[in-house]
Amino acid sequence: MASSLPSKDFQEGVDDDDDDAVRYMPTDQNVLKKHVAFFDRNHDGLVYPWETFKGFRAIGAGYFLSMAGAIFINVALSGKTRPGKFPSLLFPIEVKNIHLAKHGSDSGVYDSEGRFVRLKFEEIFIKFARTHASALTSDELMAMLKANREPQDYKGWIISWTEWKTLYCLCKDNNGLLRKETIRAVYDGSLFEHMERERAATIKKSLQSRDRHCVIQFQPKIKLYQDMSLLPWSSSLNLV
Repeated sequence: MASSLPSKDFQEGVDDDDDDAVRYMPTDQNVLKKHVAFFDRNHDGLVYPWETFKGFRAIGAGYFLSMAGAIFINVALSGKTRPGKFPSLLFPIEVKNIHLAKHGSDSGVYDSEGRFVRLKFEEIFIKFARTHASALTSDELMAMLKANREPQDYKGWIISWTEWKTLYCLCKDNNGLLRKETIRAVYDGSLFEHMERERAATIKKSLQSRDRHCVIQFQPKIKLYQDMSLLPWSSSLNLV
């Protein structure tokens, strides 16, 4: 699904012109929690696999990707966010502890407490955005992932690759670019909410268009029936 997202929709975090906001994006809820809380569909502080599935479907992911994402994410993160608790076969993720699930070989844009590190975010584009200053191509994205790899951190490599490739597939624009404002919206937690609203509006518009089409097709039949009822022999055909 290609999507070009306007930057004005994603200004909930750091203002680029605010020199005081040098390191962290100010927020009452750390942005990593906000990022994950989207998938907590009933807002009980826990994310179960079926909620992850629903979250992916809400932003336009297909059934296979949504199912694979639900299994992969919940199995990988559940135990880390539930320290000291007996493992659950339902694999819930505790939103409040999501910072404990931070993996290696990542971009470093989230710190150990789940806060947004602006300098690390800008570093992504300084180092890897060669074609466009405010966007990443597929090749540039792969170059970033390779550069972020920590030695023998194979699990971190796989998780990072899965996260970024999923984001690229869902959010690249029509030119195959993953834009800076889109990536920042992932980090500040606003992207998924925007995508859900956008998809809901598209579905609603499609249904309305279909209903109008049905009405237009049905009206000529009503007119024909009414015209036939005026014929002299219509009464014998029980048309009126």
